[in-house]
Amino acid sequence: MNGNTTTIQDPGQPNEEPRKFAFDFSYWSHDEYTEESDGYLNPSGSKYADQKKVFEDLGMYIACIIEQLTAAAVNSYAEIESKEQEGTRNRTVAATNMNATSSRAHTIVAINFTQKAPNAAGESMTKQASINLVDLAGSERAESTGATGDRLKEGSAINKSLSALGNVIKALADQSMGNTKVMVPFRDSVLTRLLKNALGGNSKTIMIAALSPADINYEETLSTLRFADRAKAIKTTATVNESPTDKLIRELREENAKLMEMLKKGGIPPEMMAAQQEGGGSDGSQEEMEEMRKQMEEEMKRNQEEMEAMKKSWEERLKEQQNENSSKVAEEAKHAEMKKVTPHFWNLNEDPALTGMVVHLCPEGTTAIGTDKAKKAPGILLKGLNILPEHASVTNKGGTVKIKCLSGAKLLVNGQAVTKEQELHHHDRVLFGSSHLYVFHSPKDFAERQKANKKEEPPSYETAQEEIAENSGMAALLGGAGGKSKGKPTVNTPALGLAAAEDLIHMLPMVNEANAMSEELDKKVKFEVALIAPQARGLKEGRTEVNVKHKNLETGTVFMWDRNKFIDRKFMMQEMYQNYVEGDKNWNDGAGTESDPFWVDPAGPVLIGTSQIILKSLGYLIETQEKLPITDFKGNDEGYLQVEINPCNSSGGDLGDDDFVDNPQELVGKSLSFKILIPHARGLNSKYDKTFASYRFYLDEDPTKTEMVAGSNPEYKHEKMFHFKVVTESMIEYIEQGQLIIEVWGSQKEVPRSTPAAKEPRLLLMAAEKAKDNSKEKEAARRADAAESRARAAEDKLNKIAKLASASPDKKISADQVMAIMNSGGGGAGSSHDKARTENMGAEGSRACNIM
Repeated sequence: MNGNTTTIQDPGQPNEEPRKFAFDFSYWSHDEYTEESDGYLNPSGSKYADQKKVFEDLGMYIACIIEQLTAAAVNSYAEIESKEQEGTRNRTVAATNMNATSSRAHTIVAINFTQKAPNAAGESMTKQASINLVDLAGSERAESTGATGDRLKEGSAINKSLSALGNVIKALADQSMGNTKVMVPFRDSVLTRLLKNALGGNSKTIMIAALSPADINYEETLSTLRFADRAKAIKTTATVNESPTDKLIRELREENAKLMEMLKKGGIPPEMMAAQQEGGGSDGSQEEMEEMRKQMEEEMKRNQEEMEAMKKSWEERLKEQQNENSSKVAEEAKHAEMKKVTPHFWNLNEDPALTGMVVHLCPEGTTAIGTDKAKKAPGILLKGLNILPEHASVTNKGGTVKIKCLSGAKLLVNGQAVTKEQELHHHDRVLFGSSHLYVFHSPKDFAERQKANKKEEPPSYETAQEEIAENSGMAALLGGAGGKSKGKPTVNTPALGLAAAEDLIHMLPMVNEANAMSEELDKKVKFEVALIAPQARGLKEGRTEVNVKHKNLETGTVFMWDRNKFIDRKFMMQEMYQNYVEGDKNWNDGAGTESDPFWVDPAGPVLIGTSQIILKSLGYLIETQEKLPITDFKGNDEGYLQVEINPCNSSGGDLGDDDFVDNPQELVGKSLSFKILIPHARGLNSKYDKTFASYRFYLDEDPTKTEMVAGSNPEYKHEKMFHFKVVTESMIEYIEQGQLIIEVWGSQKEVPRSTPAAKEPRLLLMAAEKAKDNSKEKEAARRADAAESRARAAEDKLNKIAKLASASPDKKISADQVMAIMNSGGGGAGSSHDKARTENMGAEGSRACNIM
C-alpha cells in the first residue's frame, strides 16, 4: 500500500504488470501492534492502523435509511446493547435448533434516530436518520490452488446473498456511470432489500474491505479489491431529513391514497411505464407487474407505520416499549440468578460471539431431552440432525447431575459415547446428535474449585472438536489426548502439519452432519474423512490435504472430494434438508441429477493411485525399465504399472552402446530425445471398468494420457517421444533430483445390491458396510501379525548367520551355509490373499510379488 493506492502482484506471474486500485483510504493493519490488558490492539509502528485512526478518518457516525423492520424504543446506549444481544441470541437459537443453515450469517444492527422539536416559526419539526452497522459473512477460505468446480457455482447457499449484493452494486455502479435503463435487483435477497436505501438512496455509506497480504490468497484478495472498486463507483447524496411533522403526515396520507388508487386500477406509475417502453419492454411480463404491486404495498405499509408513530409522543412510545419489556427483563434477571445456583448446559459455537448464548437449566429431579414430537413435552427441547423425540434425560439430585442416553440416541461426553448413566462434572463437553455441542456447568463443582484456588479456562469449540476427533481414531494424527492447547490443535505428527490438523478438526463435524442428513433423507451415501499426502495427488512435495470420501452404499462406487467441493455440497445439502423439514413436497425433485448434492456421476473418473519412477538414469542416457506399484492414498498397493524410459536419437532410433555420458552436466546446451513407454498394468481391482494412465513431464501444462482400456490387466501400449532442442540447467536438476509421477485413473462398475433400494433403507446398508469394515480391520490385523512374524523369523536367521560367522576362526562362512539358513522354515509363506493376487497379476507380476 502506498498512500491511497493498493498494489497487488500475481505470485504466479511475476513478470506481469502489478494491478493498482485507488480508494479514499487504505490502511495496513497486519503487524506492529501491542495488545493491551483489555484486548485493545495499540499501534507500535506505522504498519498498524487502530480503530481510533479509522474512526477519525471515516467518521464516528454514519447515517443512512433502511426499510423499517420491528422497531423498539430505547432510552440509552445500554438499552441499545441489550437489543443487540437479544438479536444475537435469537440468531443463535435459530441456528442451534434448526441446524439446517449455517450459524454464520450477515449481521445488521440498525439504530433509528427520530428528533422532534419546534422550529423558529413554532412548527413541529421531525429529523430522522438511521445508522446501519453491517458485518458481511465471508465465504469459506479457499486453498492456495483456488476454488474450482462446484465451489464457484452461484447457486451455492453460502454465497447466494453475497452474489446478489455484488449484482446490486454492479447495477448501481452502471447507473452512476449514466446507464439509467439498468434495473437494480434489490429484491433478489433479504440482505439487498434491507440495504436498498443505504446503497442507492439518501445516505452516506462506507464500505471497509479486509485483505490478506499472503500470496496464497491472491485470487481472494483480487476478488475483494474488484468488489470494493465497483462499490466506490456508486454515488449517494446525504441530506438532512427534516420536515414539519403535520406536513409530513399529510404527505404520507396523500401518497398512500395515490398508491391505493393505482392498485385498484391495476396500473403502474407513469414514469415506470415510460421507462419500460423506452427499454423495449412495453409488453411487460406478469412477474414484473406483480413485482411493482408488491413494492407499492410495502411502501403503503411503511407509510402507515410512520404516520402512526408520528402521532404518538416519544414518552408514549417509550412507555409502551418499557411495559412490553418489563416482563422480559424480569424473566431474564430471574434466569440469570437461577444460572448461579442451578446446574445447566451452555452452547459452544464455531463463532465465539454465539458461544454461551443458549442455556438449558437442569432443575432438581429428572429433565427429559428431545424434540417436540415426543409423547410428553421435554424439559430441554432440541431440534435438528440425529435428535430423537426421546433422546436423553438428566437427573439432578442435590446438585449431583447424571445423564442417561436413551435407546438409539447419539450422545457423547468428553468425546466418548455414553452407553450407561454417567455423572457429569463441571466443564464436561456434551454432544447431542450431530451438532448440538454444549458445556456442562456445575455450581457445586465450581464452588469447590474456587475454594481450592483451581483456575481453568472454559472449553472452546476448537478444543471440544479436537477431543471428538481424537476419540474417533485421530489421536495419533493430532498428537494424542494428553496435550490439549487453548483453542489450537496439538500436532506432534510432522507428516500432518498444523494447517492440515486444523482443517481436520474443522471438517469432522461437517462430515458428521452430512452423514446425519444422508441418513434422515435416506440418500444411501456415506462420507468419510481422508488424509491425502502430496505424493498421492501426483506432487513431489507439499502439505497433506483433508479430503472427503464419498461412497454410494448401493453401488459401491467411491469418489474423492476436495475440501472446497465438500463444503459447497454440504451447504446445498443443508438447503435440501431445510426444504424437507419445512414439508416441501418438491425437496427431492432433482434426485439422481446434478441438482442433487448427494449425487455423483458414476461414470466420472476416480484416481486409483500413483506410481513414481526415478529419472536419474535418463541423465546418463541409460534405459530404465521398472514394474512400479500403484499406490493409493492410504499407501496400499492397487496393482503394478510397467514403465520404461528409453533415450533415443532425434529420429527415434536406438542409441549406440557408447552413447552414454559420465556426467549429466555434459548434456547442457545439447539436444535430448527419449521415449516414455507404458506397456501395461497388472492386478487392478476388478471393480474398475476401464482405466488409463496420465502424467506430466517437466514443464508440461496439459497431461499426457494413455488410451482408456478395459480389464484388470489392461494393455495400454502407450509410447510417446520427447525431443528437447536445448537442455537447460533447470532440466538437468529436474532429471537428477526429480521423479516422474504417473497417475492411474479408472471408471467404476456399478454393482447394484440384490435387494432393491426402496426396500433396503440406509440403516441396513450402513450395517452391512460396518460389517465389511470390521472384516477389513480383521484382515489388516492378520496381515500385520503375519508381517511381524516374518520380521521375527528374518531377524532370527540374521542372528544365526552372525553367530555362525563369529564362531568361525576367520570370521567367514560359505554361501552354502547362508543359503541353508535362509531356506530354513519360518516367515517365507505368503497369505492366500497374496497368492490369489499374484495369480491375478500374471507371471511377470508374480515375480515382482515374490521378491522379499
